[in-house]
Amino acid sequence: MLLPSKAIPTDQALLAVGAQILIQLERPGTVSVVWDRVLEWRSARGMRSALPFWWFSLALDVLYALGAVEQRNGELMRKSRAA
Repeated sequence: MLLPSKAIPTDQALLAVGAQILIQLERPGTVSVVWDRVLEWRSARGMRSALPFWWFSLALDVLYALGAVEQRNGELMRKSRAA
């Protein structure tokens, strides 16, 4: 699930979808806005494989568990790391 395999294409692996989400979080947004951005980004790059919302949610869970995203005032944003 996390990594591509015989059954999971590269663009659908949770870490790949998570990276796509992080790209879209250059600007904060609500979950639905980020969802729309990811779908547009994937479409613009010719990624035709389906990305159901529940899979997008799993990728968000992975990012949250890794401490890469946070939610403030109802918007998702990248979690900044202090050096």
